Amino acid sequence: MAIEYQVLGRASGDNALFARVSTGQTTHRLLFDCGAGCLNMLAIGDLLAVDHLCFSHLHMDHIGGFDTFIRANYNRTSKPVRIWGPPETARILHHRLQGFLWNLYEDDPGTWYVHDVFPDHITAHCFEAHEAFATAHDAAERPNTGAVIETPAYTIEALTLDHHTPSLAYILRERPHVNVATERLAELGLAPGPWLKQVKEPQPDEAPEIEIGGARYALAALREALLIESPGGSLAYLTDFLLDDAAVARLVPALRGCDTMICESQYRTAEAALAQRHHHLTAIQAAELARRAEVGELILFHLSDRYRPSEWLALLGEARAIFANTRFPAHWQLED
Repeated sequence: MAIEYQVLGRASGDNALFARVSTGQTTHRLLFDCGAGCLNMLAIGDLLAVDHLCFSHLHMDHIGGFDTFIRANYNRTSKPVRIWGPPETARILHHRLQGFLWNLYEDDPGTWYVHDVFPDHITAHCFEAHEAFATAHDAAERPNTGAVIETPAYTIEALTLDHHTPSLAYILRERPHVNVATERLAELGLAPGPWLKQVKEPQPDEAPEIEIGGARYALAALREALLIESPGGSLAYLTDFLLDDAAVARLVPALRGCDTMICESQYRTAEAALAQRHHHLTAIQAAELARRAEVGELILFHLSDRYRPSEWLALLGEARAIFANTRFPAHWQLED
């Protein structure tokens, strides 16, 4: 298993994030925000296979490319479209879906589930292509217990932050990797075989023992002897929020030890007052958050176009003075 990711968009334009979580058997595709032009960087196959689209918030620079997503996925048959965002996401996206003329739609497949994430609960609405997306059907409501998305391969946690409107930070974590220590098989006098799948993948109704080569073995004992667990990868996406004491208190433990933190850096330190007024971050604030959370690396994105490229490099230098392992997305080609 591994997390691969790609920051979408230019340094001075809208940005988004695309991530893949691969298990060896399947690949899961995740999209965070939909800035204008960002989806043009994705292969159509990836865009058609997005499992979840997670919006931080619905300001135009984060949703400007959503029409491209609609055009590709409005009637897909492989799986439902699943979208997540802060309160009012379903209402706003309903308007976006109604912004087109739909005709000859009665036989169109395509089901969309749009989730509004509140701090303490999550609501969902369902939209159907064969209804021309006319009706927002109440789908479900459940408590928000931390992870808004849980699968056997990964989880996604959403934290509500303040951008003069709720803005969601997302933390993607792989499940721990479980591997077989094949060198221990000989010590137990066992040969590899299909039975190893049963050892690696517990089932709710499984028997306590397994038969291998005519002999019976306790599954619990085999797992203890043969399985090695290692942590999965992790990736955080943070953009457009006020980093006050309350946000720091929530984010530092949530981000602790995260492999990669992708974080906005709209302003240089000299304009910290302006950053606070608009509920954005300076480079130093992003770097200090990365340092305190002990993340592996910090990638700065969503830069302000008020600066020239030379000032972006100065902004990067400010961050590196606090947290050395800081960089821009490689495809921006801003660094030597």
